[in-house]
Amino acid sequence: MTDDLLSRRARVLDGTSSAGAEIERSLQHAASAAVAPAFLKIDAVGARAAARAVDAAFSSGAPLPPLAGLAVSIKDLFDIAGQVTTAGSTVLADAEPAAQDAPAVSRLRAAGAALIGRTHMTEFAFSGIGLNPHHPTPANVPMAALDRDTPRIPGGSSSGAAVSVAGGAAWAALGSDTGGSVRIPAALQGLVGFKNTASLTPTEGAIPLSTTLDTVSALTRSVRDAVLLHELLSARRVALPGRPLRATRLAVPTTLMLDALEPAVAAAFERAVDRLSRVGAQIVTLDVPPLADLAPLQVNGGFASCESWAWHRHRLATHEEAGYDRRVVTRIRRGMAMSAADYIDLQKARAAWIARMHVALRGFDAVLSPTVPILAPPITALEASDEEFFRVNSLLLRNPSVVNLLDGCAISLPCQAPGEAPVGLMLWSRGHADDALLDTALAVEAVLATGASS
Repeated sequence: MTDDLLSRRARVLDGTSSAGAEIERSLQHAASAAVAPAFLKIDAVGARAAARAVDAAFSSGAPLPPLAGLAVSIKDLFDIAGQVTTAGSTVLADAEPAAQDAPAVSRLRAAGAALIGRTHMTEFAFSGIGLNPHHPTPANVPMAALDRDTPRIPGGSSSGAAVSVAGGAAWAALGSDTGGSVRIPAALQGLVGFKNTASLTPTEGAIPLSTTLDTVSALTRSVRDAVLLHELLSARRVALPGRPLRATRLAVPTTLMLDALEPAVAAAFERAVDRLSRVGAQIVTLDVPPLADLAPLQVNGGFASCESWAWHRHRLATHEEAGYDRRVVTRIRRGMAMSAADYIDLQKARAAWIARMHVALRGFDAVLSPTVPILAPPITALEASDEEFFRVNSLLLRNPSVVNLLDGCAISLPCQAPGEAPVGLMLWSRGHADDALLDTALAVEAVLATGASS
């Protein structure tokens, strides 16, 4: 069993550890040279107080809360009462502190989370790479263990969220996913990233990128932790019938999702699919024509550019030169070209495309694809070249953004062999199939970890 949040909770519950001891361990990791850049603010006082409260309640015989006073990090997109939410930007540095927690933060706090700090992110969540010119970029943790001389990207936009978990500072991380911003860093750092159906988790109290596509979700170390975090964030119970993989029908699209795979990604994906097939999963390779017809949904940057332009246009008039990441501005300004009529047409085109996708995937329980087609590239190459930055960003967003356009749900699981660079296997499905997807993901995770049949 992976050393995840639920296993740590069990140690607190059986007395072999305590919330206070676990927080000190997390704070020590958070202060390390490798992990410190993941945080824009560490709240050691608040985290210790939350852990003490849990330990005191437990000592008095009170039941242990779901998160047991363990460390959870918060992406700098979400309001935390008394703190300024900057979305990784200098533009909002002088904003008023939040009057109250965002609902997602409030639910984590009520579940006993020790909120250890606010994490680094792409400015205003607008790229899948994780670079931010205003703050040092936290390097990819597992890739550093393989090649310490070449710092590699963490993935974005929830960059610090992933590093906080991969680096041992947090047992889970609150993030957002508009086109893959939870799943991309999860894939690149060997974590689990679950993107639920967007409407299931509240986005209030979070700075928007795209009000159509934004999803509030979490990065974890295991699928069972992903289930727990989703239950807390969505305030609902997940039904897990334990359906065996031999009763599951999975599609592997040959259209788009397998294009331009790096050899290491292709090998890990093929190995994972073969292993699932060997234990009885019904896997069908098929053409999915709607995946070849995404261009009309991405004209002028699609929903993200036009909806971010609506939010940023007045701020850009006064802060663009001094405050914004120029690469982020490039993407926001693409939305200027979209008229109200174009926007209405885009909404209709999306609805029609979703209907076509549902028909194309009818009869399948879920879809399998690589989360992203490449391994994490070096940071320096993307800092130096706009052309390379936007090329890599497009590759990273390509597969996961399909699920956001579908208004679906998806989970990225690590599928690389021990000692290899992280590779993500993405399971995805239509909207409101979250429970069935998580149930399948638990079985897939077990097979990938042990090779045992299901």
